[in-house]
Amino acid sequence: MNIIKTREGDTLRVALEGRLDAITCRQLEGALRTEVSDIKKLDFDLADLAYISSGGIRVLLAAYQAMSGQGEMVIRNVQPDVMEIFEFTGLTDVLTII
Repeated sequence: MNIIKTREGDTLRVALEGRLDAITCRQLEGALRTEVSDIKKLDFDLADLAYISSGGIRVLLAAYQAMSGQGEMVIRNVQPDVMEIFEFTGLTDVLTII
């Protein structure tokens, strides 16, 4: 999996490419750990994310929790297979997906 982070002021954009699974979710967790503390908007671009596991969902939910007290989190460009998982798990009711 590739993680492409771009910081513009108080916005962090994170583009994910490949598969967010049990192994690569640790990579994303580490990449977000130091970045999330002082931003107002966390913007995930999942245009090139082909798969997400329960571990990946856990990381996204942890990021959502971290942002809930300090700003907003948005997920955009979700591929149909990944959107199916979000819908099945009820995350479309919790997360802001555009």
